[in-house]
Amino acid sequence: MKPIRYSLLLAAGLALPTAALAQNELSNFTATGRGGVVNTFAQDYQTIGINPANLGRAGQATVAFTLGEVGAGLASQSLSKTLFKHLLYDSDQPIGQAQRDELVRGLSGNNALNLNVDVTTLGLAVSLPNGLGGIAFSNRLRTGVHLGLNSNAADIIVNGQNAAIVRQYYPTPNTTGQTTPTNPNAPMISTVLDGTSIQLAATSEYNVAYGVQVLDKPGFKASVGVGYRYIQGLGIADIRAESGNLYAFTALSPVFDVNYGSVVNNPNFNSVKDSGFFNSVGKGNGFDFGLAFEVGKSLRLGASVTDIGNMTWTGNVLTANDQRLQQTASQGVTTYNVIKEIANQFDTDKQTLFTYEAAKERRAALPGKLRLGAGMRLSSLFEAGIDFTAPLNKVAGNLTAPFIGLGVDFKPFRWLRLSSGVSGGAGYGTSLPLGLTLVSSVWEAGISSRDVTGYFNEKAPYYSAALGFLRFKIGGNN
Repeated sequence: MKPIRYSLLLAAGLALPTAALAQNELSNFTATGRGGVVNTFAQDYQTIGINPANLGRAGQATVAFTLGEVGAGLASQSLSKTLFKHLLYDSDQPIGQAQRDELVRGLSGNNALNLNVDVTTLGLAVSLPNGLGGIAFSNRLRTGVHLGLNSNAADIIVNGQNAAIVRQYYPTPNTTGQTTPTNPNAPMISTVLDGTSIQLAATSEYNVAYGVQVLDKPGFKASVGVGYRYIQGLGIADIRAESGNLYAFTALSPVFDVNYGSVVNNPNFNSVKDSGFFNSVGKGNGFDFGLAFEVGKSLRLGASVTDIGNMTWTGNVLTANDQRLQQTASQGVTTYNVIKEIANQFDTDKQTLFTYEAAKERRAALPGKLRLGAGMRLSSLFEAGIDFTAPLNKVAGNLTAPFIGLGVDFKPFRWLRLSSGVSGGAGYGTSLPLGLTLVSSVWEAGISSRDVTGYFNEKAPYYSAALGFLRFKIGGNN
């Protein structure tokens, strides 16, 4: 059984051919060009998952819709660009001890890898007549991966049973293939891996949001909004060791091509075998709540909480409890194929770090966030804003740290809008975004990046791109 061959392999398979933290504005190419600054900028269907109260603001398009907006991001705060490329493109290249030592250092970090892919397959918004506000709908696919390893975890992945912490309690190498008895003096896994997290979240969302203006006074307007989403769970892996506790479970749909072996015969295991990308192994409900204010003619303020709710995972659920460190079966890596070795370390076919057990279901919170924003719309040609976003929990798919950014939109010509700014946090370093959008009276198309410098940095590489070519806005004050 190979229940963790998912975590990086599938997510990388989905994301890398198109290209970090689940930030749903990655599928919004205009917001990506501002580094994710979006709370006061978002309009029509783009308000979904950001601030639904913006649907109540005056000046919305009568109808706005899109097809196929896509965004992807891939970054590391601890790997060098050179080492990053080795892992991605040189998986069959043999390595020696010097390269293994370099790998251990590079993989030891709270943000060794962050990867996201967001796709808005369809978005639609309609402004209702007679001051009744606006309503929006969308379907969005989201995949996020986070890998943070302490030095012990990195050492075990790279060197297997030759890792220092393993050799300390199991000094005799195991070459027999038989299970080594657990040393009763060995520390608990939660202690050995303290600070380590391996997380994957893949979902399909069906969203609806509504916003309406509730106050219209001279120099001050206020809107409120609410959003709801029904979520299909395509897969999750959430493995965290922190403060003496281990939290570990997985639930993966058939699209992950996991062979669960004999565990399917366990009465506590709800096996989902049918193929199909949207054959979910969990479902949930999420809510967004927002406030939006307009002060004078130019100042905008926004506040929202998003992804409030829970998922219940009922298919292919496995859990793991804390236990004493075992001698792993692995001899360590011999090539740059570290992703495979990460998967192998959590394989239950042989002695590894975890022992998985079948479960009927597992309930988990959604990646809730608090979003605050302020913006100045000086004219139809220039707008600037600042955003702050903080995670409300540490579940798979959430930000690993608060985000703050400053973004601007500028139209040097009536047919061209440029976006840029500066942002940081959320598991990334300081980023310089850039976006280019072609604009007409009804159509927009553009491409953007969260950090144009990240493509060239030897330290902390960051690759990101978002694009959309079929965004239409009809009517209103566009």
